[in-house]
Amino acid sequence: MFNATTSVVLQPTTLCNLDCRYCYLPLRRRNLTMSTEVARAVAASIEPWTRAQAVEVCWHGGEPLAMGRARLGALFDCFAGLDVAHGVQTNGVLVDDGWCRFFTERNVHVGVSIDGTRADTAARVDRAGKPVYDRIVRGIRKLKEHGLDVSIIAVVSDPTPAHARRLYEFAAGAGVASLGVNVEEQEGVNAASNAHDMNTVTSFWAALAHAWQANPVVPVRELSRALGYVDFVLRDGADGEAEGLAGGVDPLPTVGYDGSVTLISPELAGFSSPRFGDFACGNVLRSSLDDLIRSGTDSAWVAEYSAGLSACRDSCAYFEFCGGGQPANRYFEQGRFDGTQTNYCRNSKIALLEGVLRGVGRNGVAAGADSRE
Repeated sequence: MFNATTSVVLQPTTLCNLDCRYCYLPLRRRNLTMSTEVARAVAASIEPWTRAQAVEVCWHGGEPLAMGRARLGALFDCFAGLDVAHGVQTNGVLVDDGWCRFFTERNVHVGVSIDGTRADTAARVDRAGKPVYDRIVRGIRKLKEHGLDVSIIAVVSDPTPAHARRLYEFAAGAGVASLGVNVEEQEGVNAASNAHDMNTVTSFWAALAHAWQANPVVPVRELSRALGYVDFVLRDGADGEAEGLAGGVDPLPTVGYDGSVTLISPELAGFSSPRFGDFACGNVLRSSLDDLIRSGTDSAWVAEYSAGLSACRDSCAYFEFCGGGQPANRYFEQGRFDGTQTNYCRNSKIALLEGVLRGVGRNGVAAGADSRE
């Protein structure tokens, strides 16, 4: 069921210095941190992977920078000598010259979470409920002053065409290297409904595609995926291999602060259910990631998810693009893993593809796809 993987997500701390309205993390107020023993175990597990190609190691919290440079640096040091590409996803509030030197010296790719304009970033607040927009923007500027490329990821709670235009204009004006867009999801401790009018969400993606086409200076992650799929179909025909989704599932092992490993959906880390218990498939302190990925196929919840994928494949015209959606969205929206279409599917897959087809003409599709090469 699982594809080979060259990526791993590490959660070095559960603590976050912010209290964003839509956050899904259950332990963000607790300071539970990863030990070097866990990091060394991960490094030992991925060492065989690095013999074939570089492995992406994504540090994602919590807020990784809340650990401080010395402690996070000690975890990074566990991977010394391995062919890995480190990436950090941060809220940007703590970024200063010291952190910029840290990222430069260690060749770290930096992603910053910000939702666009000041008004659109209003849900990002600190523990006192104060807006952090100015602090995030200051962090982005500091990173750019040090010559670092910055990717941003935005959470969009009101996916309207006007919001799409504002968001792309913000990204272009900030001079970021890329933009990722997550329509707010109902998952984890965020129980807010993510149901939206389908035509409105489709128009959001169409407007984003149009804005990018008019000024293609910032690659947009979701548009690149959709354009790549459309280009694949136009050139070669859909045969189930586009994006490598329909042929299998990326395990994307996520290692928690304590070494527990959750597969496929990082958003399931730290959660359990009455039917399945803990979603973790084991602990890297006791088993290698390869062994955990192999045994994870036998997990009861993974088996239920596999049944859901089969149902999607049989019933959904968008399966070859979507690949069947994410298990966390199924579970937190529907309470099970073998359901089919979710609000996440409608907002971030179906509406995305339809919006791109609406917002970019045939010539634009070809040009957009070629620009990725």
